[in-house]
Amino acid sequence: MAITAAIPLSLPSPARHSISSSSSITASLSSSSSPFPASCSSPFLLQQNTLKSITSHLRNPSIRVSASSMSIESTERVSNASFLDRKQSGFLHFVKYHGLGNDFILVDNRDSMEPRVTPDQAVKLCDRNFGIGADGVIFAMPGINGTDYTMRIFNSDGSEPEMCGNGVRCFARFIAELDNLHGRQSFTIHTGAGLIVPEIQDDGKVRVDMGEPILKASDVPTKLPANKEQSVVKSELDVDGIIWNVTCVGMGNPHCVTFGGKGSQNLLIDGLNLAQIGPKFEHHEMFPARTNTEFVQVFSRSHLKMRVWERGAGATLACGTGACAVVVAAVLEGRAGRSCIVDLPGGPLEIEWSEEDNHVYMTGPAEVVFYGLVPL
Repeated sequence: MAITAAIPLSLPSPARHSISSSSSITASLSSSSSPFPASCSSPFLLQQNTLKSITSHLRNPSIRVSASSMSIESTERVSNASFLDRKQSGFLHFVKYHGLGNDFILVDNRDSMEPRVTPDQAVKLCDRNFGIGADGVIFAMPGINGTDYTMRIFNSDGSEPEMCGNGVRCFARFIAELDNLHGRQSFTIHTGAGLIVPEIQDDGKVRVDMGEPILKASDVPTKLPANKEQSVVKSELDVDGIIWNVTCVGMGNPHCVTFGGKGSQNLLIDGLNLAQIGPKFEHHEMFPARTNTEFVQVFSRSHLKMRVWERGAGATLACGTGACAVVVAAVLEGRAGRSCIVDLPGGPLEIEWSEEDNHVYMTGPAEVVFYGLVPL
C-alpha cells in the first residue's frame, strides 16, 4: 500500500494547517523504498533528526522533499489550493486526528451521503501494521433535518457505532479546518445518536453538549432487569463466573460501567487484563447490541479514573461517551458529584452532568496528527 503523508512541523491547536504555499513537507512512502529505519514506529512520521536537517530550507515555500531520496528540489510554483481541496481519482485525501490518543481518519464527504470508504476498506485503513492506523474512519457529510453537518463513523472492525465522543471533538476541529473557521465556533451535527452540538473554545478545546443520558434499561439497551425505577444501577452481572456490580447508561451508544466486583471497596484498574475480560462484557448475552465497558477507580467525588473496552475497537486510550457514562453512573451510585475530571489512559476529560437541563457536557482536546493521501 503506497501512502503519501504530509506532516505539519508545528500543530498549534487553533491554527488552520494547509498543504499549499505554506512551508510543508510532502513525503511519498512505499514498501519497496523507505528511508526509515526498522525501529521507526510509524512510516508516516518523519524522524526528528531528518526534520532538523531540512529546517533551514523551509523558509522557501516552494520546496518539495522526496522521502525516498530525501533530496530537496525547488519548484517554480505551488498551487494555492489547499491539500484537502485537491481531487485525485482512486485516491482518498484524509486528515488524521486524535482526541487523547483515540485516533481517527477524517474524510471530507460533504458532497455525498454515501461514504467514500466501505466498511471493509475502513478495516484495512485502520490496521496499524498494514494501513494508516486508527480506531475508526469518520465522514463529514451534509447536514439533514436542519443540522449543519452529518457525522458517520466506521470502527476499526468495520462496524458502525451510533456516535463517538472523542470522534465528535475531532470532527468539530476538522470542520473548522475545512471551512476555515477561527476562534469560538459552534454548529449542529446529526449523528446516529441524535443531535450533537460541539463548541470550539478560544483555547482550541472542544466542549460538546452530549444530550441527555439514556437510563431506561430497554433503551440502553440491556436485558438486565431494572432495579431503580426503570434503570439498572449497581446491579449484579455474572461474567465468566465472577460477579460484577454494573450500572448501565446510554449516551446514544450502550455503556456498562463498573466500579468493582461484588463486595469490593474500590477497583484498582491498572492491573486489569482488558484484552481478557473486555470481550466477555462486550458480547455478554445481557447486551443485545453489545456494549462498551468502563472500569472505574474513584479518587474523590470530583476525580475519577477509567479504562475502557470499546465495542468494535477494543482497548483504546480514550472514550468520550464512556467518560460521560462514567460520571452519570458515579452520580447514580452516590460515588461522585455532577462535575468531574475523568482520567483516561490518553489524558483527562472534563465532564459535567448538568442538573439544570439534564444534559451531559464533555470538554477536551482534539489535535491534528498528519495529512495524507492513500489509494483505494
